[in-house]
Amino acid sequence: MAPTMIETISTPAADAQADFQLSGPMKDRRIVVAMSGGVDSSVVAALAARSGAEVIGVTLQLYDHGAKAKRVGACCAGQDIKDARAVADRLGFAHHVHDHESRFRDTVIDQFADEYLAGRTPIPCVRCNMGVKFTDLFKLAKDLGADCLATGHYVRRVMGPGGAELHRAVDPARDQSYFLFATTQDQLDFLRFPLGGIEKSVVREIARDLRLGVAGKPDSQDICFVPDGDYATLVKKLRPEADDKGEIVHVDGAVLGVHKGLIHYTVGQRRGIEIGGQAEPLYVVRLEAEARRVVVGPRRALAVAAARLGEANWLTDVDGRDVLAKVRSMAKPVPAFVDGDRLVFTAPEYGVAPGQAAVLYDAGDESRVLGGGWIEETFAPE
Repeated sequence: MAPTMIETISTPAADAQADFQLSGPMKDRRIVVAMSGGVDSSVVAALAARSGAEVIGVTLQLYDHGAKAKRVGACCAGQDIKDARAVADRLGFAHHVHDHESRFRDTVIDQFADEYLAGRTPIPCVRCNMGVKFTDLFKLAKDLGADCLATGHYVRRVMGPGGAELHRAVDPARDQSYFLFATTQDQLDFLRFPLGGIEKSVVREIARDLRLGVAGKPDSQDICFVPDGDYATLVKKLRPEADDKGEIVHVDGAVLGVHKGLIHYTVGQRRGIEIGGQAEPLYVVRLEAEARRVVVGPRRALAVAAARLGEANWLTDVDGRDVLAKVRSMAKPVPAFVDGDRLVFTAPEYGVAPGQAAVLYDAGDESRVLGGGWIEETFAPE
């Protein structure tokens, strides 16, 4: 029998990534691949097929809202589902689509709007991973008799002395560990992340070698269910009161002006406050949702000594431990330690916003993710 296209691919990256950390002959293994319709998950599916395992692609339809379904750089809707199916057809494995639109709306989109209404800054991508993507896909993969569930996320699953550990991706520009802090140990035991050890450019090289239609497809941008990044319009539609005007108040109590709705502000923001004539630049210090008040002040008023974390997920014991804490997706990890449900910073941290996540890394091994939690409350230095 002539070799298949998958069997003949010979890029160094493909050879390096053939290991899905499964024991025994791969021909006896079944891998379910979460396929969003993008280049990353498509290449994961190709690498899984090349391993010799039986591959089943699964796509969750999460929304189908008119223009968003056709927008380039979205995921899990419209054209993306067609792209995932085309990849499965080309590579010769089964592909299933499951409609999770109502669950996605209830657990991600509605909560996204409610968080803004409460004066918090949400991260819907984490909520999606915590619920629809990992919890639901995990069950689907188990029901299909899979030996593992593989995704296109840029993180690494490393076997340590105590079992599977979550680590940052080799490519720091693509690392998604911040968004996966809520991955539980049970999920990590079953999940595989084949792209965590290679760079994005190599992933596209593999896709081009296989002549996959998604090889040049743009990466997902912004929030998948928000067209053109205009989240305020979506929130206004779902929660009209989030656009109500209110006072802009200085931390010293002086009323400085009127804001255009809480949804337009986040802690640490400087641009867009539109208050002039001050002795020093103003930043959003906090949002007081019940009073519909935006409190502003100088940068020093943003200083935070500690934060209380809720819905924490720990992959190891962290209480009393020195850690490196990342409090925003684009922030640099900073030294801190854990005291119960409090994260205490070694030096004051700035721009710590309720609703965001604090993700902790091992101070002795900066690539290892220890877990994290949602920032519920912050405490100023005494």
